[in-house]
Amino acid sequence: MQSVTIDEQLLADFNKSKLIFYSLPSPLETAMLIKRAGAAFNPDLLNDVNAASRYDTNARMALNLGIYSADMSYSSLFDQTQSTLNFMGAARQLAERLGVMEAIDEGTIRRLEENMNNREVVMDIISETFMNSNAYLTEQDRPAIAVMVLLGGWVEGLYLATQLTEGELEGNPELIDRIVYQKLSLLTLINLMETHSSNEDIARLLVDMQALMAIYDEVKIITTADVEAETHPEERMTILRSQAETFISQETLNKLVSHVAALRAGFVS
Repeated sequence: MQSVTIDEQLLADFNKSKLIFYSLPSPLETAMLIKRAGAAFNPDLLNDVNAASRYDTNARMALNLGIYSADMSYSSLFDQTQSTLNFMGAARQLAERLGVMEAIDEGTIRRLEENMNNREVVMDIISETFMNSNAYLTEQDRPAIAVMVLLGGWVEGLYLATQLTEGELEGNPELIDRIVYQKLSLLTLINLMETHSSNEDIARLLVDMQALMAIYDEVKIITTADVEAETHPEERMTILRSQAETFISQETLNKLVSHVAALRAGFVS
């Protein structure tokens, strides 16, 4: 009877982990939101592909694998073929050193290279590869690495969004709205990190994320209707739908832009 209880608990924890992963925006989803908000492509914001070789710890490799995945999605969405290939190469280098390449077969890489001019196919492959890599790491009992890959991609998406506002509250209301709503996914991310806080790298990064949440606490999201969760297992995502009013001041936006830029600079240095 005892063993059944343990198995059920393990299953419950695993399912909870999957739900958290699927409810967080992937680098691809974030890039799509940025483009939909009418923002332009700015290559100067992206991480240097030549920096991949100097990331020498699991934490730095994992964070920057997430960052390069986000930059690859952003480049691909704006039809920047060479840039997409460059980021794919940098991401692949880090994935190999982290031992994640077993989750990505050669056929997938070949299909990506052959379809570089077909944005829809590229988007599907990037999204599928990112999720498969995280699932593989979790199954291989390396969930802390998976969490850091996820964190890197999330921070890069927020970094791009905050930089593209140019610090102006009125400049791009849709982009500001997306930044505000990241308060909800940050809460999810912190909960996930707390589950793995026995890992020294996660514990250190958790302090940074809690400092970011302290700024987000100044942002108000008032839900005016019941939240409805739509789960799409086949697409590995959960969509939360509700009507809400959001409030953010120029001062808070300035703090967010500055804090996220400093956070991201620490990741890529």
